[in-house]
Amino acid sequence: MLNKAAIGKSFPPVIAEVEKGRLRFFAKAIGEANPIYTCELAAKSAGYPSLPLAPTFLFSLKMDVPEPFGNYESIGVSLSKVLHANQAFAYHQDVIAGDTLRFDSEVTDIYDKRNGLLEFLVEKTKVSNQHGDHVADLTTTLVVRN
Repeated sequence: MLNKAAIGKSFPPVIAEVEKGRLRFFAKAIGEANPIYTCELAAKSAGYPSLPLAPTFLFSLKMDVPEPFGNYESIGVSLSKVLHANQAFAYHQDVIAGDTLRFDSEVTDIYDKRNGLLEFLVEKTKVSNQHGDHVADLTTTLVVRN
């Protein structure tokens, strides 16, 4: 059982650099055909100073740490019982290759359904760039099967 005392718990920030090669690889891996995500000339022609992020890349970048599930384990989440239920993104401004991003995450809700057989953990993440601009928000919902 998840401890509702974890609501409000903040995790250590994740800092990540947005690299062109990784952006191109990700775009190809998800089948993104728009050339602005893989070709610098196309991105610049579209008004971007460099390659922009494919819409879901922030989730991958946030998880690119030595122990990507360590935060969840630290609050008692058993990874053997976890399902990734939902991921939502809200962008406030463009994120491009060369940006350095800071991910600040906190548990915002824990609730259950089916008399506790399923527990839900909601994590909100604020993403800021190297200038301190708030560029995006991520919401992750995990389901823990009991």
